[in-house]
Amino acid sequence: MLKISKLFFVGTALLLVSAVTMNAQAADGAELYKTKTCWSCHGKDAQTPIMPIYPKLAGQNADYAYNQMKDIKSGVRSNGQSAAMKGVMGLVNDEEMRAIADWLSTL
Repeated sequence: MLKISKLFFVGTALLLVSAVTMNAQAADGAELYKTKTCWSCHGKDAQTPIMPIYPKLAGQNADYAYNQMKDIKSGVRSNGQSAAMKGVMGLVNDEEMRAIADWLSTL
């Protein structure tokens, strides 16, 4: 019985730590979305871009969004509006891209 209680306590503690970490990362992603100027084209809510040809980012799959940002930054993706994004992506490192992508997926 003591083992089960101990296991339950450890499991609960791990869940709480994960939740706090995810909330901190989401907050960082939201802040980065603002400070790295993403909102100026994609909208403050990530759903109302300034031009209809710009994508709505809210709710996007995190891995997809992250990979698109990486590909634009590296030059692998150079079609469509990626030229406009190329300069902005120079301001964002891989960790920041991941945080933004993860946050966008929660909207």
